[in-house]
Amino acid sequence: MKVTVCIGSSCHLKGSRQIVEELQYLIAKNNLQDKVDLGGTFCMGRCQEGVCVTVDGKFHSLSPETTKQFFETEILPNA
Repeated sequence: MKVTVCIGSSCHLKGSRQIVEELQYLIAKNNLQDKVDLGGTFCMGRCQEGVCVTVDGKFHSLSPETTKQFFETEILPNA
């Protein structure tokens, strides 16, 4: 599973660093390092929608507050 988080300037200001750190923690906590490839990218072109995240190409918009729920519904069941 490929998870990509935008780390461009707009998403950085909206909390992308906290989202990356939370996802790193949750991936390690659930021993999914061999199943989830977490990466970063620059602007995805949807800056107005929050921090841009894709899971195997499917777009999601996150905030630091929604990251744990996103992990539990989009990553954990599919990893």
